[in-house]
Amino acid sequence: MVRYAKEHKQETRQRIIATAGRRLKRDGIDGSGVATLMKDAGLTNGAFYTHFASKDILVAIAIADQLHTLNANIVAQAEPGPAGLEQIVRWYLSAHHRDNPGDGCPNAALLDEIGRCADATRQAYTDGVLVLIDGFAARLAPHDPPSARLKSLILLGMLAGTLQLSRALTDRQLADELLEQGIRNALALLDAEQHN
Repeated sequence: MVRYAKEHKQETRQRIIATAGRRLKRDGIDGSGVATLMKDAGLTNGAFYTHFASKDILVAIAIADQLHTLNANIVAQAEPGPAGLEQIVRWYLSAHHRDNPGDGCPNAALLDEIGRCADATRQAYTDGVLVLIDGFAARLAPHDPPSARLKSLILLGMLAGTLQLSRALTDRQLADELLEQGIRNALALLDAEQHN
């Protein structure tokens, strides 16, 4: 019997989490069974329980991981201040983000399902969203980020809802126009906040 180093087990676990996060965003939580999630990671179903006690646990961890990745790759990389928020808004409401849910934000892809999940998944989501919101708030009100937390949450809701609606429309021109109008609306909200 082959023994693997502890690092190998951790790398395998992380691969399962990352591939599960992408699959969940593409097919939804209910549309992603353990067999599919493990196949995506290049593993057998039997290996699943070596790493996770249940699918619910994997879902909570994968959602937290996806939000962490979104924060690290998009929010934390954006410029400081209003210019950074504009970068985030334009990325979020881009046709590329709309057309590639597996590579994007779990908010727009999974929000309706997360609301029906167990408390552990909803808590993992809440914790991850608060990190994103803090990144928004630090750009919206650099001298007093807590004062901008609620407005930042509203901004995220506006972005996620606009992206969800754009993804649902079959009329590509209308979907593109919706994204453009969403950008204008989000930037107007940010501009109004800067002048208050």
